[in-house]
Formats: sequence, C-alpha cells, structure tokens
Amino acid sequence: WEFNGSFYQPSAFLMMGIPGLESLHPWISIPFCALYLTALLGNCVILFIIRRTPSLHEPMYYFLSMLAVTDLGLALCTLPTTLGLFWFNVRRIGFDACLTQMYFIHILSFIESSVLLAMAFDRFVAISHPLRHAAILTRSTVLKIGLAIVLRGMVSLLPIPFLLKRLTYCGRTELSHSFCFHPDIMNLACADIKVNVFYGMIVLLSTVGMDFIFIVLSYILIIRTVVSLTTKEECLKALNTCVSHICAVLVFFIPMIGLSMIHRFGRNVPPLVNTLVAYTYLTIPPALNPVIYSIKSTHIREALLRALCRKWG
Repeated sequence: WEFNGSFYQPSAFLMMGIPGLESLHPWISIPFCALYLTALLGNCVILFIIRRTPSLHEPMYYFLSMLAVTDLGLALCTLPTTLGLFWFNVRRIGFDACLTQMYFIHILSFIESSVLLAMAFDRFVAISHPLRHAAILTRSTVLKIGLAIVLRGMVSLLPIPFLLKRLTYCGRTELSHSFCFHPDIMNLACADIKVNVFYGMIVLLSTVGMDFIFIVLSYILIIRTVVSLTTKEECLKALNTCVSHICAVLVFFIPMIGLSMIHRFGRNVPPLVNTLVAYTYLTIPPALNPVIYSIKSTHIREALLRALCRKWG
C-alpha cells in the first residue's frame, strides 16, 4: 500500500479467473486460445484482403476495416492478462497498468459501438440512395467519420482514470475478471463514488446508448425503404446486405448491455454469471465478426479464395 496522509491507494490489484474452476484454468485456456487466435488471424486476413483488393475500396469495407482494427485492439488488450492468469496464475496487475488497460478496453468498446453505427448509416444510404451512395460517403468523408469516432471515445473517457485515481481504496483488491473494468475498480473504493457512477452512466448513455438507438432507427428506415421495393427479389437482396451487420450488432450489444446491468444492478447475481458475460463481451465479438463477414459477404469470400489460389496456385 502507498500511504499519503489519509489517502490510501493499492500498489496493485489481484485479478480473478473463473470462480470455482481455478484448478481447471489450464484446460479452460484452450477455448480462449482458440478465440484469440481466431480474432487475431481473422481480423488480419480481413484487413489484408481489403487492402489488396481494389474492388473492395468502398465505404462498406472501409468501415469493416475500422471494425477489424478495433477488434484486434480489444483482443490484444485482454490477451496478456487473461492467458497469463490461466497459464501461469499471474494475478497481480499494477494500479497504473490496470487503469491503462481499463481505459483502452473502454475506448475500443465505444469505438466499436460507433463503427457499428457508421456501418448502419452506410447500409441506409446504400439502400435508400444507391445512386448517390459514392457521392455521399466519399473516402475523405469516411476518414473524417473515423477520426470523429476515435476522438469521441478518447475525450469522453479521458476523465475516468483520474476519477478512479482520486479515490481512497481499502481492504479488498480482488477484481472480478482477468482484466480491468471501470465499475469493477470503482466498487473496490471506500470513498464516495457518486461522481464516478454518475459520469460513467452519462458517458455510457450518451455514446453506446445513443449509438444503439440510432442503429435501431436506421433499420426502421431501411425496412421502410425495402418494403417499398417493387419485387420480392429486390427486397431480399437489399436485406441480405444487412445480415452480417445485424449479427455483428447483436453479438456486441447483447453481452455489453448485460455486463453493464450486472455491474450496476446485479449485486445478487452469482459471480460465475458475471464472469461468463464479461468474457463473452470481450472475446466473442472479435472472434466472430471476421467469421460472420467472411461467410456472409460474397465479395470478401471471393477475394479470399482468389488470394489463396494465387498463394498455392
């Protein structure tokens, strides 16, 4: 402990694995290794294919590249501490290192939410105004959207580490997961955390909450447009372009909302449920997104097959 008058701050926190299954951590690490490997390889392949295929240099795939980079970041943020705990039982993480990891996990989560919103807007423009799609979403416009997304995440979350650093901590140092999460650290403090709770809720609702609402509104407008199409084939073709994005939205938002609700209101929820939802939130989307887009996107699939044929041909 570091002592400064009446101010106490732990030098480190202790991370937790899966409650009650500590003896099985080496075996549990196998599916986690598979998920991390899928996330790293899958997203790198998506980025490589888009970069090397000129026909994919359009807004939809620029946003998909942003999503892939964000998923890579999320996987790399939690991989060292998670596998370090499962393989070597390394539970200790320094206070400042924990705040740094927490900051990047939350930034990348907010960026992913915003990218999914941008992809919903892209689908709306492509379906509602197909002839003006390229004119509305030019390369410079996509770049500006990307920069705005990153800046929004960085600026809105910048006060969080400082709000945690000002708190006095006492007694407990055990985190609920093998990574650092804002509500988890906040609840270890023995000081007044009303400011942290209020600011955290405001930021969450004004970013991820608003993103989700606008994604739903985008799909309401898309459905209105699709219904007005003349033939059933056109209708199905238009909806088919949205399937991958809808899957990505569900895979990301369902566990995120569940984890936020558990941390704020689920004090009687068993620790195992909390842990499983947290791991689902941070490991499943980065691994599944490249798989979803590789299966559902004909252009990605064809470009991947061409690349493989050139490699082995």
